Amino acid sequence: MPKHDRRWGRTGFRRRTARPGGQRGVPRQRGGGSTGPGEVRPGPPAPEAAWPDRMLPLLRTPMSERPRGAGRPTAAEAAPVLELALMVGELLLAGGEAAEDVEAAMLAVARAYQVHPCDPHVTFTRVAISYRAGPTAPPLTAACSVRRPAGDYARLAALFRLVTEIAAGGIEVADAHRRVSAVYRRARCYPGWLLLLACGLMAGAATLLVGGRADERAWLVFASAVVAALAGDRLARLVVRHDLPEFYRYVLAATPAALCGILLSFNGLQLRGSVVITGGLYALLPGWSLVAAAQDGLAGFYLTATARLLETLYLTTGVVVGVVTVLYIGVRNGADLAARDVPACVPNPPLQLAAAVLLTLAFAICLNTEPVTLPAVLLNSTAGWASYGVLAKAGVGPIVATGFAACLVGLSGQLMARRLGTSALPYVTAALGPLLPGSVLYFALWAFVRRLPETGVRGLGRASAIAMALAIGVSLGRETARLFLPAPGAGAPARPRGAHRR
Repeated sequence: MPKHDRRWGRTGFRRRTARPGGQRGVPRQRGGGSTGPGEVRPGPPAPEAAWPDRMLPLLRTPMSERPRGAGRPTAAEAAPVLELALMVGELLLAGGEAAEDVEAAMLAVARAYQVHPCDPHVTFTRVAISYRAGPTAPPLTAACSVRRPAGDYARLAALFRLVTEIAAGGIEVADAHRRVSAVYRRARCYPGWLLLLACGLMAGAATLLVGGRADERAWLVFASAVVAALAGDRLARLVVRHDLPEFYRYVLAATPAALCGILLSFNGLQLRGSVVITGGLYALLPGWSLVAAAQDGLAGFYLTATARLLETLYLTTGVVVGVVTVLYIGVRNGADLAARDVPACVPNPPLQLAAAVLLTLAFAICLNTEPVTLPAVLLNSTAGWASYGVLAKAGVGPIVATGFAACLVGLSGQLMARRLGTSALPYVTAALGPLLPGSVLYFALWAFVRRLPETGVRGLGRASAIAMALAIGVSLGRETARLFLPAPGAGAPARPRGAHRR
């Protein structure tokens, strides 16, 4: 479990996690919360997957305008609920959920047990929630740190379904604690050897996606990228085993791909060493971090967005150090790694569509996506890449085409998630894998190695523009689904008065 510490601001001492058996009963709000300021929905349980539609407008409403319950639990009654909300927020943030969605889930858990008004707060590595039992009572605050976020979408989906049940008002606090602990102990869906193979296949599929060829040389490049990615993963595990910072893991993981590309360039077969390096680094270059940073910035979480950008900068620097060290030695010894820009049109649509599907499948397995979700993810990826290819073939710019494809992927992923009552990330993240600006980042770095700073700056700007287009497209698809396509059995969400981010 990620390292964390919990302190309760009311008394200033460290509080141990309360045992479920010793918790006092807290009244539950059967309505699952409010649909907007000034309106509390009592009565029957809310429909499944409706809590994001209720909590997001409430979260965007100032604290002074949020509805308040008739009675407030005492600090002793609210403490187990805040601990539960904190555990949920910690696991969601570690699983890769957006900061706004983490706050919405924490707010849904607290309001399900009538612990309100409360204020959740999420940053890049910290989760906190505050509650005041009365006008004269001191605030009760719980906080924890998430040290090493890691994508585990099977755990994320299970936790999202649990929050849906909690928001519906059918789970006691003690039972909810036990189920959250069971979600954390949930084993991975795939064995270790399959995860390692998926990492290699993702690198190989990236070479076909960038190269667009299917001759004998292309398959040799494919196999070389797979071997380089497997070697890089083994080196990265050595760093993790010795508990070194993440920066050094990226430095070592990037060297096998660069070394393999250099070796392939020293032959008369005219193999594309740059494509090998691009494929081998595809899983390392933090393209999705750029998208997540832009998405948090669009939602108003500027501190978290800035932290994600800094993380992207440091991890990219680690990749640069590992690649440039090997490339510099290779170029000084006559290696030929002529770089070219990514083509605007699709040169081999059938092959690249198959490569995009393979890359999505491998990416989804690396993220530990549930097997039952894989067909929907592949269908979503096929639709997104096909729409991008059609637009690129018609002469539309790559940035606009990427944004449109991301909007389609985000909308369809939201519809799939809302119908099944789970998180949309498993349906969206892997499906956007072929559209991430990994190759663009590599060519920008290679331009700096060749002492072409202007070309490198343009490449970095293009990668940032593609990441922004992906973030805007996903965000637009999400908001479209939330505003115009409510969850099954739920009405359209109410519009809050004077809604704004704090």
